[in-house]
Order: sequence, then C-alpha cells, then structure tokens
Amino acid sequence: IQGKAHIAYYPRDGVVGLSKLARVVDIFARRLQTQENMTAEIVAAIEESLSPRGLAVLVEAEHMCMSMRGVQKQGVSTITTGFTGLFKEDAT
Repeated sequence: IQGKAHIAYYPRDGVVGLSKLARVVDIFARRLQTQENMTAEIVAAIEESLSPRGLAVLVEAEHMCMSMRGVQKQGVSTITTGFTGLFKEDAT
C-alpha cells in the first residue's frame, strides 16, 4: 500500500515532535500486515507511550493489488480509523 497517516491528539502533559509520530507510523508501515492492523497498532503504541486525553488516527492508502492487477482502479483509496478518549466519546 501507499498512503498517508493523519494523527491528532489531545496531550495530557506535553507535546512530542512531529518526527516522533512519523517514526511510529514508519515502524508499523514497514511490516507485512493489513491496513486495519497497522492503524490499530499505531493507536496502541501512541496510547501506551503518551497516554493522551484523546487520539485520532486516520490512514488513507491506495492498495497496489487494486490499482496494478485485478480490477485495475487507480486512485481508489481505503480509509481506516482509530479513535480513543475524547475523540471517541465526543464525535462532534
């Protein structure tokens, strides 16, 4: 897959640099797995290390199996999400 990860969180104590969040995504994106599992693992890792008041992770990716073979639909993306804390409790 090829795509983007969007991360938003309400910090509890302090904020971390953007490069730290990008590193977390890179760690899980390099593994052979499904997009759904990757999203859940990113959520779990950030939750465990930062314990934020709320966390939202959205992964939007184009799957090469759809664009290069099979139905051959370029530009079609799949979105997976994970919400915790304030983001899960108050979706408005």
